[in-house]
Amino acid sequence: MDIIHEVEKKHMKAETPAFKVGDIVRVEYLIREGKDERVQPFIGQVIRFGGTGLRKSFTVRRIVQGEGVERTFPLHSPKVVNVKVQRGPNRKPRRARLYFLRGRQGKSAFL
Repeated sequence: MDIIHEVEKKHMKAETPAFKVGDIVRVEYLIREGKDERVQPFIGQVIRFGGTGLRKSFTVRRIVQGEGVERTFPLHSPKVVNVKVQRGPNRKPRRARLYFLRGRQGKSAFL
């Protein structure tokens, strides 16, 4: 088991951004279109953290034209360029996973 952790350490990012469930974040990730590469932002609320070590990931939810869109990002992926916290939650969430926001609309869809 110790060998796995050593191999994973080589691929992990040195510094990970500090954010938690409920924060509204701006995730900048790398997109390839043919030979070109560009950075595209995805702004939304973090509703989940999962995994450990190299497999740690988080899910961000946003509302686009009245429809909920969720995207899961691996935290240590080289395609995730930057994660910036736009603002914290309005109130501290009491749950580790905010799946109940999926059924809400309008202003109540944000914590």
